[in-house]
Amino acid sequence: MPTYEYECQNTGRRFDFFQNMNDEPLQKCPECGGPVRKLISAGGGIIFKGSGFYATDYKGGGGGASPPACGSDKTCCGRDFSCDYPPCGS
Repeated sequence: MPTYEYECQNTGRRFDFFQNMNDEPLQKCPECGGPVRKLISAGGGIIFKGSGFYATDYKGGGGGASPPACGSDKTCCGRDFSCDYPPCGS
């Protein structure tokens, strides 16, 4: 559920409020009952969950670059030894 930031027009107090995207914006401050205005926030950051993300997951510098060629000096699958056939013997 998204978090929205509001500011009370009476007290100037800012607070966060969890609500569905389809819900109507708050009209009253939960503390004093005064009018509130919805603020535009930068939003939350991306949270990566899982075993990990590494720079080697996407080879070639990103941006749709093609994978490096296999050969005696480079591997195309992240192995520590050279590949015999592209891609890596498969």
